[in-house]
Amino acid sequence: MSLIEKITNKSARIGVIGLGYVGLPLAIEFGKAGFKVKGFDIDFSKIEQLKRGQSYIQHISSEKIQDLLKSDRLHATANFDELMEIDCIIICLPTPLNKNREPDLSYVLNATKVVAEYLRPGQLIVLESTTYPGTTDEDMRHILEETGFEAGKDFYLAYSPEREDPNNQKFSVTTIPKVVGGYTPQCLEVAIALYNSIVSNTVPVSSTRVAEAAKLLENIYRSVNIALVNELKMLFDKMDIDIWEVIETAKTKPFGFQAFYPGPGLGGHCIPIDPFYLTWKAREYDFHTRFIELAGEVNTYMPYYVLQKTIDALNERGIAMKNAQILVLGVAYKKDVADIRESASLKLIELFLSKGAKRVDYSDPHVPMLNEHRKYSFQMQSVALTAASLATYDCVVISTNHSVYDYKFILRNSRLIVDTRNAIAPFDPEKVVKA
Repeated sequence: MSLIEKITNKSARIGVIGLGYVGLPLAIEFGKAGFKVKGFDIDFSKIEQLKRGQSYIQHISSEKIQDLLKSDRLHATANFDELMEIDCIIICLPTPLNKNREPDLSYVLNATKVVAEYLRPGQLIVLESTTYPGTTDEDMRHILEETGFEAGKDFYLAYSPEREDPNNQKFSVTTIPKVVGGYTPQCLEVAIALYNSIVSNTVPVSSTRVAEAAKLLENIYRSVNIALVNELKMLFDKMDIDIWEVIETAKTKPFGFQAFYPGPGLGGHCIPIDPFYLTWKAREYDFHTRFIELAGEVNTYMPYYVLQKTIDALNERGIAMKNAQILVLGVAYKKDVADIRESASLKLIELFLSKGAKRVDYSDPHVPMLNEHRKYSFQMQSVALTAASLATYDCVVISTNHSVYDYKFILRNSRLIVDTRNAIAPFDPEKVVKA
């Protein structure tokens, strides 16, 4: 029986390597579609929680996991020997930058080496991690073909970029169009058959490189446009023009404009990182990606801009930074999630502490504890928002606008608010400084 036939009758066994924000939702959807799915991860705590039917991702309910466990459609393991049983292997692992802001493909390539140990004819290998063009058909293929098997002939190789947007109520794994690129036409055919079983619309492209490049374009597009409005925010501030009102006004044009919004800096696992994968790869072709790097400079500067606005606002009220007690409101990188990856709030906390603030705390209902995270070594606990607690701070910096915040209450009980998210409406110039 061919692999496409196995996929069609749901007898193909699916393996997902990496059970994070991308891998776990994907594994759940394949399980719901009737496949037997095995999730692989080296994080034993994740494996144990899944075996107990517990979700560790806020927007994924434990009930979904429990239903799949009961129906024997989902298993979680740290034993990669079980890859030999899998027909379709999907890799969903992080692709961060190293300390020199260069691509770190170690997670993906190490996983590929493990897959190669168990590679057998007829298997499909798909990469979903965001990366530079050439990762799939060069780096991964070379590792897999060291086994003696040939991609497109003995096994199938494809790339399908994740488009996960945590806690997005409008779009999910099954409703977001799925871009798929195969190493050969046969590879593409098999990969399309796999994803057609769970998504409403697949978008086949001519190669894995086109699919890889399309994902980078999506994130670069956002990075560059966010940098544009961030730069305009700083300019319009000097001109005493409200950038938020400008954006709302421009949005009334029914064509040729898409709104992007400023903030305290970029966060998340995509926009602050992924564009630099293309910047790095471009060097191989003696090409300088000026737009990408300029956007990175502007967006990286934003926490420093907020810092200066906070210092100025405190000074106007006769408070030196070294005597200031500051509360950062929200440490997640976007509203209503618990994800703090690359969050600008972490940089803000570091900057306030480096400038000698007397006390720096944070409050975030989705992040009760703030421990070591990459280059940051904070040991902090979220502060409850009460009238008494708010009254102890000289300044509240709104960095993430969670929908659960009662901004009227915060405004009423705070001395000074530095609002990076346009959360306070109507604007109160006596208490609120827009940053």
